[in-house]
Amino acid sequence: MPRTARKTAESGIYHVMLRGINRQNIFEEPEDYRKMIWILGRIKEKSGFELYAYCLMSNHMHLLIKEVKEPIGESVRRVADKYVYWFNIKYERTGHLFQDRFKSEPVEDDSYFLTVLRYIHYNPIKAGLAASPRDYEYSSYTEYEWPAGLIDTGYALGMLPGDGFRTYHEEGCEDRCLDMNEAPRPRYTEEKAEAIMRRVTGCGSTAAFQELSREQRDMHLIRLKEKGLSIRQISRLTGETYYIIQKAGTDGE
Repeated sequence: MPRTARKTAESGIYHVMLRGINRQNIFEEPEDYRKMIWILGRIKEKSGFELYAYCLMSNHMHLLIKEVKEPIGESVRRVADKYVYWFNIKYERTGHLFQDRFKSEPVEDDSYFLTVLRYIHYNPIKAGLAASPRDYEYSSYTEYEWPAGLIDTGYALGMLPGDGFRTYHEEGCEDRCLDMNEAPRPRYTEEKAEAIMRRVTGCGSTAAFQELSREQRDMHLIRLKEKGLSIRQISRLTGETYYIIQKAGTDGE
C-alpha cells in the first residue's frame, strides 16, 4: 500500500514525533538525552529551522518546529541520522534505530500551537515521570523560564506574556496531539531489574545466564524486553551485547 502524502503546513510549523523501531528505547541513559539536545542545536544552526518545543522520552521524542531554509523532512533526517550514527557506535550496534517514517501534523493557528506546546511539555507527567513540566530535565519547558539559546521562545511568549506561560501550563493538559496510543514503558530501578531477571530466567548471576543454551538465552531476552527492562539493563545483567538483545525475537519479522 502506498504511503499517504505528508500534510503540508502553510504556516511551516509542524508537530513532529520520532519513535524507536519496534518500540525500543532510543535513550538508555542521561548521556543519550544530552547528546540529542546537543545535536538539535548543531543541526538547527545548519538547517536554520526554528524550534519552539521538544520533549525526549525513553522510546520517542516530540518536536514543535518550523521549517525555514529547507523542508522539514530534511531537517528531521539530519537530526536522526547524526544521533543514530553516534548511538550505534556507543552501543556497538548496527541498523535502524528510529521507525522509518516520522509522524507529523501541521500546526496552522496560534490556538493549536499553544495546545501542542503544552501537550509536549506534559508528556513526562502523563507517563508518571515528573510531577510538573518544570521537574522534567529533558524537555524545553525550563528554557521558557531560563533561556539557554536552543529554543525560540519569542513566538509563544508573545501570546503568553508575563506569567501567562506558567499559568497556561498550570491549567493541566487533557489534549491528545499526535499521540503514541500506547502505555508508556515502565522504568525500573537497578534493584527491581535484577529481581525481574532472577524471576524470569532463574539465574542469579551473569555467569549463570551465560551457561544457558543460545535458544534459552534468546527466549529469556525476549521475555525481559516484554517485561519492560531497558536494553542497557538487560545487557548489564545477562552479559549479552546490545545487538543480540535487539535482534532477539525479531528474526521472523
